[in-house]
Amino acid sequence: MSVTSPARRTPRRVLPGFGLTLGYSVAYLSLLVLIPLAGLFLKTAGMTWQAFVDIIFSERVLSAYRVSFGAAFIAALLNAFFGFLVAWVLVRYPFPGRRLVDALVDLPFALPTAVAGIALTALYAPNGWFGSLLAPHDIQVAFTPTGIVVALTFISLPFVVRTVQPVLADLESELEEAAASLGAGRWQTFRAVIWPAVLPALITGFALAFARAIGEYGSVIFIAGNMPLVSEIAPLLIVTQLEQYNYEGATAIAAVMLVISFVLLLLINSLQAWVRQRGGRGV
Repeated sequence: MSVTSPARRTPRRVLPGFGLTLGYSVAYLSLLVLIPLAGLFLKTAGMTWQAFVDIIFSERVLSAYRVSFGAAFIAALLNAFFGFLVAWVLVRYPFPGRRLVDALVDLPFALPTAVAGIALTALYAPNGWFGSLLAPHDIQVAFTPTGIVVALTFISLPFVVRTVQPVLADLESELEEAAASLGAGRWQTFRAVIWPAVLPALITGFALAFARAIGEYGSVIFIAGNMPLVSEIAPLLIVTQLEQYNYEGATAIAAVMLVISFVLLLLINSLQAWVRQRGGRGV
C-alpha cells in the first residue's frame, strides 16, 4: 500500500498580490527605464565600429569625461565628509534656528538648477562677493573646473545629509552609554558603535550624490566657462552635438557615459553590501 505524501503547502505571505505587483513593477520600470535605454543602445548600434571609436576616443570627448566624472567624484567625496558633519550637528546638538538650517539643506532640491548656477556665478565671479576676495590671491573659481566642483557640491549635498540623518537619529543612545560604562573613550565609542551603523548609509549618500552630480547640467554651464578641453562637461557636449544635428555622436557619448556610470554605481553598491555583511557579522 503506497503512502501518499502530503501536498506541499505554499507559504502564505502577509500581503497578497505579490505576482500582480511584481508584474506592474517590472512593466513600469521597463517603460520608464529599460525601453528608453535600449533605444539609446539601438541607435548607437547603427554606427560602424570605427565611427564609434573615433567619436568616443577623440580628445575633446575624453576631456569631457574626465571633467564630468572627476568633478562629480570630488563633489561627492566632499559631501560625504561635510554632509556627515551637517547631519551630525542637526541630530546631536539643539541650537537656535536648527529647523531653519534643516530646511535650508533641502533648498538645492527645490531650487531650479539654472537659478543655482546664476547665483553661484554671481558669487564667485571675479567681481562677485567671494570672487573679489579670492582674486587678489590669484584664485579663480568661476569659469574653471573648480567652479564645476562648487556647483556639483551645492546641488548634491542634500543626498548625503538626508541619507545619514535618519540613521543617526535612530541610533540608540543606550549603546553609547554602555560603551562609555565599559571604559571606552569618545573616539572608541564613535569608531566601534556609531561608525559601523552609519557607514552603509554614508556610502549610499555618496553614491546618490555622485550619480546626481554626473548628470548635472543647468547649474554647471553658467559657472564652468564651457571651454573645450578645459571645463566642458559631457552633458554639455551631448547637447552641443544635438544642436549640430550630430545624433550619432550624441548617442555614442551618452552610451559610454551610461555604461561608465552604471559600472561605477554597481561597484559602489557592491561595496555597500559588503560593508553591511561585515557589520552583520560584527567584524
